[in-house]
Amino acid sequence: MPSETIQWFPGHMAKTRRMISENLKHVDIIIEILDARIPYSSRNPEISRLVGDKPTLLLLNKASLADPKQNAMWVKRYTTENTVCLLTDCITGEGINKMAGAIRSILAEKLRRYEEKGMAGRRVRAMVLGVPNVGKSSLINRICGNKKAKVENRPGVTLDKQWVSTNIGVDLMDMPGILWPKFEERRVGENLALTGAIRDGILDLETLATILCKRLRRLYPEQLATRYKLGDMEQYRETTDYDLFLTIGKKRGFLISGGEINTERTAIMLLDEFRSAKIGHFTLDRYSKEELPDA
Repeated sequence: MPSETIQWFPGHMAKTRRMISENLKHVDIIIEILDARIPYSSRNPEISRLVGDKPTLLLLNKASLADPKQNAMWVKRYTTENTVCLLTDCITGEGINKMAGAIRSILAEKLRRYEEKGMAGRRVRAMVLGVPNVGKSSLINRICGNKKAKVENRPGVTLDKQWVSTNIGVDLMDMPGILWPKFEERRVGENLALTGAIRDGILDLETLATILCKRLRRLYPEQLATRYKLGDMEQYRETTDYDLFLTIGKKRGFLISGGEINTERTAIMLLDEFRSAKIGHFTLDRYSKEELPDA
């Protein structure tokens, strides 16, 4: 389980921060991509500090995996004077066709000045930022209509910047995923691990799956009970999160010799089914004053 302060010092993170700072002057706008399932935990404060007041298009990506009601509330929260927030999804295509209009709306004054200088055809340049595994490369490929950015369902695939031309009049500078040096909030580190932004090998899967049980029994008990045939969740009121995890393994028949639960297999199954939304469409960062720290 992550400690209260999670230390994270892969060498390429410092390199990425330098690249962002050095290339800001070459772009008109920032496209920051968040994971809609963890819209608070996946918003890296390092990015805000690095880009300053640069105009920003904020995308809540993987929207089809998240809770629709929470999606709407987070979009409203993150839309500000200098930032437009959209829901996007690389699987369903949601929000992709709104990006060009949103970028032009944010940059309306700058584009008007270009026209006055006879530069009406100048292409907009955007820097694409986000934590690992939020779907940056998949989104770029969806915009381009072909595979220009390398994509894998694991963090850390993009290791250097790359320029990508699109058919919506925007050139994209794709940057590697960037995590902050340390997570002051335990929950932030846990949520990033649950969604795969941190490699599974770094944290114990059994502990991670138990944390997932803790989150879902509190936030989405009915969906959890339905998926794993748990019956009335009231009967588990005094059951620990770990024992609930074991109960799910038993319900699935993941047994080994002696009738013990195969905890590794159970953990892998739970995390896979959460990440693919087979259990349900969940948002772990709830938009409410009671459950969410000040952003």
